[in-house]
Amino acid sequence: MTASSILKPIIAAPSSTLPFLFILMWSSGYVVGKLALPYAGPFTLLFLRFALAALVLLAIALLTRAPWPTGWKPAAHLVVVGLLMQALQFSSLYTGLKLGVSAGVSALIVGTMPLFTALGASVLLHERVNGRQWLGLAAGLGGVALVVADRIGGATLAGLGAVSLALVGITLSTLYQKKYCSNADLRTGGCIQLTVAGIVALPLALWFEGFEVRWGMELLLASGWLSVVNSIGAVSLLFLMMRTGEASKVASLFYLVPGTTALMGFAVLGETPGAMTLAGFMVTAGAVYVCTRQRRIRCTGR
Repeated sequence: MTASSILKPIIAAPSSTLPFLFILMWSSGYVVGKLALPYAGPFTLLFLRFALAALVLLAIALLTRAPWPTGWKPAAHLVVVGLLMQALQFSSLYTGLKLGVSAGVSALIVGTMPLFTALGASVLLHERVNGRQWLGLAAGLGGVALVVADRIGGATLAGLGAVSLALVGITLSTLYQKKYCSNADLRTGGCIQLTVAGIVALPLALWFEGFEVRWGMELLLASGWLSVVNSIGAVSLLFLMMRTGEASKVASLFYLVPGTTALMGFAVLGETPGAMTLAGFMVTAGAVYVCTRQRRIRCTGR
């Protein structure tokens, strides 16, 4: 059984559709998370998300006899990715929101990740980023700004610093995963990463929120979606695309997340997108096309 077996039905789809599946799955996490937050605090919800996803991957790994890392170095690399991608990114993001940073400002800050990933990939991974790609990346940043321009409000310096840490987490984890964990098994590697993130989220949930939960079908369904579709499905697709595509091109897909999330918010939450949001979505779609059209991102599995 291959490392990509847990995503076999998705990987069997045409490779050109995988980036769009990733965008839909990743964007859905913002909407479902907003639906779940009335029933649990941010860190409590994160712990439930990480713990359930880790248990699911552990069961899959044991049933399929997936290979575990041999030696402490591969395991340590997976721990680092888990701390950066899951724990640091989401804990910092939720902390910033709690400190008063609006969702629009948070999306704008984290949405600059493709620019920093492209810069890091050119320096650390020696990937060539040409002028047209830099132009597309800059245009994508402008499109993200359009999407959130009408939502920017006041925010504390501490809150902005926390959301900036989320940007650091997702940028560094993308580069680190590409450099050190590109051949890790998705089942056991994901289990390790999510377990580490859960260990970090648990004391935060206990200390700041008393682990207060309003159990109900809404929370159970939302936690299941966040765990299986987002923490397992979307993250696994991201890592699979990182294996077969350049980091800067895969990262450019994140420019489509704010606009896609806005459309989902309109359909599920009744949040009406304004003209600037629609314009920003069109700009970001064009920017992603410019950044990725030279070589299609393929994900055939191994």
